[in-house]
Amino acid sequence: MTEPFRDPTLPPHERVRDLLARLTTEEKIGLLHQYQRPIPRLGIASFRTGTEALHGLAWHGPATVFPQAIGLASTWDPDLVQQVGAATAAEVLVFHTKNPATVGRNVWAPVVNPLRDPRWGRNEEGYSEDPWLTGVMAVSYARGLAGPHPHRMDTAPTLKHFLAYNNETDRCTSSSHLPPRVLHEYELPAFLPALREGVAVAVMPSYNLVNGRPAHLSPLINDVLRAAAPDELMVVSDAMAPGNLVDPQHYYDDHATAYAHALRAGIDSFTQDDDRAEATLAHLRDALDRGLITEEDLDRAATHILSVRVRLGEFDPEPLRRVDPDTVNSPAHQALARTAARRSIVLLKNDGILPLRDPRRIAVIGQLADTLMEDWYSGTLPYAITARAGLAERTETVFCEGVDRIALRTNEGYLTASADGTPMTITPAPGFGPVAESAAFDLFDWGGAWALRAVVNGRYVSEDENGHLTNDQPGPNGWEVRQTFRWQPDPNGTGVLQHIATGRYVAVGDNNTVTLTPDADSAAVFTIDTLRSGATEAAAIAATAEVAIVVAGDHPLVNGRETEDRTDLDLPAAQEKVLRAVRAANPATVLVLTSGYPFGIVWADEHIPAILWSAHGGQEYGRALADVLFGDADPTGRLTQTWYRSAAELPDLFDYDIIANDATYLYYLGSPLYPFGHGLSYTTFDYTDPEVHVTDDHVTVHVTVTNTGDRFGEEVVQCYTHQRVSRVKQPLRKLQGFARVALHPGESRRVRIDFPIHALAIWDVTRSRFVVEDAPRTVHLGRSAKDLRVCAPLNVPGEPIGPRPATRLHAADNDEYHGVVLCAAAKDRGDAVRATEPGAWIAFLDVDFTPAPKEAVICANTDQPGTLTLRIDNPISGPTVATADIPAATDHFDFTEVRIPVDSVTRRHDLYIVFEAAGTALAWIDLS
Repeated sequence: MTEPFRDPTLPPHERVRDLLARLTTEEKIGLLHQYQRPIPRLGIASFRTGTEALHGLAWHGPATVFPQAIGLASTWDPDLVQQVGAATAAEVLVFHTKNPATVGRNVWAPVVNPLRDPRWGRNEEGYSEDPWLTGVMAVSYARGLAGPHPHRMDTAPTLKHFLAYNNETDRCTSSSHLPPRVLHEYELPAFLPALREGVAVAVMPSYNLVNGRPAHLSPLINDVLRAAAPDELMVVSDAMAPGNLVDPQHYYDDHATAYAHALRAGIDSFTQDDDRAEATLAHLRDALDRGLITEEDLDRAATHILSVRVRLGEFDPEPLRRVDPDTVNSPAHQALARTAARRSIVLLKNDGILPLRDPRRIAVIGQLADTLMEDWYSGTLPYAITARAGLAERTETVFCEGVDRIALRTNEGYLTASADGTPMTITPAPGFGPVAESAAFDLFDWGGAWALRAVVNGRYVSEDENGHLTNDQPGPNGWEVRQTFRWQPDPNGTGVLQHIATGRYVAVGDNNTVTLTPDADSAAVFTIDTLRSGATEAAAIAATAEVAIVVAGDHPLVNGRETEDRTDLDLPAAQEKVLRAVRAANPATVLVLTSGYPFGIVWADEHIPAILWSAHGGQEYGRALADVLFGDADPTGRLTQTWYRSAAELPDLFDYDIIANDATYLYYLGSPLYPFGHGLSYTTFDYTDPEVHVTDDHVTVHVTVTNTGDRFGEEVVQCYTHQRVSRVKQPLRKLQGFARVALHPGESRRVRIDFPIHALAIWDVTRSRFVVEDAPRTVHLGRSAKDLRVCAPLNVPGEPIGPRPATRLHAADNDEYHGVVLCAAAKDRGDAVRATEPGAWIAFLDVDFTPAPKEAVICANTDQPGTLTLRIDNPISGPTVATADIPAATDHFDFTEVRIPVDSVTRRHDLYIVFEAAGTALAWIDLS
C-alpha cells in the first residue's frame, strides 16, 4: 500500500501531515539546514536549497546566459521575462538530473528589492525603482521558473531579500529606517505579488536590520508574507545570517537562543556553515533541550519545508519532468537570449545618426568593446558574441581597446612580470632604451579601481597565497576580487598602489620581490611612465572610420557588486577621456554603455550624437546590439530607474524614507538626466483622445497612439496617476500600468490599460490600513514619467481621512519627524522612535482633543534620564501642554510607562513630541 505522502491525488497539506507524523524529532531537526539530511528508512533523499538562477543557471558550468535582471526588466515585456524564467528552469532540471545533490530545485531568484538608490552594489540584480513594476517582473520570472503544471513545480522560486535592503556598506550591522508608509506603499508591494500569485514559494530575509531588529527576526515574515501566500511558504536564511545574530549584530548572546528566536520568527531553513550542518543542528537541539523551542516549532518549520518538496513532486511515483540534455544552450535558448538582449537595449539619445546607414567601416573602441563580462550571479558563458564580433558580422571593423599602456617605475627599477606568471620583481631601469615588454602593463580603469594586465602574457596582476604579486589571473574574478588596486597620488606626481581587497600597499621586499605591506610608509613610491596613450590611439583609429562606436561601462565584479556600493555615478575617468578624444576625432560617435546601473553622463549627453544603454547582455549581446544599431529592430527597451546627473542629487545611501527625502521618480523634484520609463524609438508617436472609465472596483483607460514617423516602431504606453489633494505627501506621479503597441508608419491603434481602484490607496497611519482617499486625481499617459503627452480627470469613490482621536498614538505612526530613527520597542516585535539629536521631534497632525485630556501615559526608554516635551502647533515655539521625565533604563528594550498631567488643550491641533536629549525613545503616548 502506498503511503499517503506519496499519493499525488491527495491535497498537499494531507500529504505533508502524513509525512510529518512519520518523522522522529531528530529527523525533523535534520530538515532545518540548507543541506537537508536524507531519511533512508522512508526512502527520502537529501535535499539542498539554493541554486542560483538570477538570469540563467549560475555556478555549475556553461549554461545559457541571459541579460542581467535589470536588463530583463528594461524590456518592459513580462511575457518575454517569463520565457527566460522557463528556459532557466529547464536548464536547472537538466543539471539537477545529472547531479541532484549539487544542483537543487529550490532556486534563489528573483531579487525583488526595489532599486531605491542606483549606488547600491547589487543594483544589477533587481528590476526597478518602481515597486509595482518590480512585482510584475517578479511574477513573470517566477512563473517561468515554477513551470506550467498546475500542481507540480519545475523549480521552487525564492524571493530575495526581505526587507529594506539597498546598501552593501555595513550590510550586516546597519539598520534601515522604514516608516509605515514606506513599508506598505513601497517595500511590500514589490514582494507580495509573486507570493499572492503562488508562483514564488519561498523567501530569503536580508542581512540588515530593519528599525533596529534583524530582518531575519521580522514579525512581518509570519504576519504578512505567510498571510499573502495561498500555500505554505518556506523561508530560507541568507548565507551565514543566523550566526550574525550573535556576532556582529549582538542581538542575542548565544547561538541556541538566536536560532530559537529565528525559528519562531519564521526561519525554516538555516543557511549556515556551507554543507557542514552539524553545528547548526546542535544549536537547535540545545534550544529544544533548554525549552527555547518546542516540538510544535519544529513541526511548523518542517511543514513549510516539506510542503515545497511535495509541490516539486519529489515524493510522487512518477519521475520529475525529463528535459533533453541538449536543451542547455540549445538553438532555441540562444535565440531567446538574443531576443532578450535586443529588447533590453535602451536608446537614450539620438540626433539622427542611428540607425546606421550601411557604413563601410566602423571603429569599435573601449574596454568593453571586445569582451563580455560575467557577474557574481551569472552563469558561465558557453560562448561570447562581443560588440566587436557582432558588428564585424555586418561590416568591416577596426578595433582599439583604448587603454593606456604603462610602466611603473621606482628608484630601484621597473615593476616586472614574467611570462609564466611567477612572483613579480623590481628590475633595474634600462637607461634610455625602450622599456622591456615584461615591464609593460595595460591599465584598465573601472572607476577608482585599476586592473593591470601584463603585456608579457596577457594575465592580470593579483596577490598569491604568500602575499606576493603575480600576473597569473584571467581578470578580476572571485568572491574577493584580488586583482584591483587603488592609485594614491602625492603632490610630486608620484604615488603608491593600494591593494583594494586587503587594504595593504605594494612594496619592495627581499631580493627585489614585490609584496604587500600594511604600512603605508613602507609602500613603494611609483612613477607612471605612459608608453602608449589609449585615448590618443583610440582617436587615431576613430578618424579612419565612418562611425565610431565607443563601448564603455562597468566591470560587474569590481565597482558596484555584492559587498561593495558605489560612491558616485561617474563614468570612469580613463573611459571618459577616451570618449572625449574619439568624439573630437570623429563627430559621428555613438556611445554604447554596458552596465548594471545608471551613470551620470552629463558631458556625453551634451556632446555625443547617440547614446544607448543596456545591462550586461549575455552571450548574444553583440548580435543584439548590431540588430539595434543597424535598425533591424526598433529599440524597445525603457529605463526602469531614474538616471541622475550626479550623486549630489541623491539622499544618503542609508536613508530609506523615499517620501521624506524626495527619492525615486515618485517624489524626485529635480530634472533627471533621463527619467524613469525613458527610451527613444527610431520613429515618433502621438497620443490623442484619452478616456477614463470607472467601474465598481476597476479603472479602464483608453488612448489612441499613432506612429507619426516613417518607420515601423514599437511603443511602450505608460499610464501614471497623480492625486492632487491629500492629507499626506503624495507621489508626483505613480505608474499604474503599461501596454506595448507595434505600429507601422501612419497606423493608429486604440490602447487599453486597466488597473484596480485599490492601486490608488495610501497607507493611512491614523488607522493602520489602506485607504482610497476622497480626492481629485489625474491620469497621465505618455512615453516616460517626464514625457506625459495627454491627461484626463480620474474620479473614483473614496473616503475622507478625518482628524486623529486623542487616544493611543504609536510613535512609529507619526506624520512628520525630525532627528529620529525607528528602533525596536521589544526584541520580537513592535517599533518605537529614538532621537538622534537634541531637539528631535515627531508630529501627529490634526489631533482632535475633544474631550480635553487631563493626563497622558507615555511609554519611553532612555539610557540617561531624559525629558519629553509635548507642544501643539509648532515643535519650537508652540505652547507646551505637558512634560515627561523619563528614568534611565537597563537596556534599549526596557520601556517605562510614565503618567503625566496635561494642561488644558481643546479642539484640533498638531501635536509635537520633542525629545530634549539624544538617545531617548518613545513607543507610544496614550491621551485617552
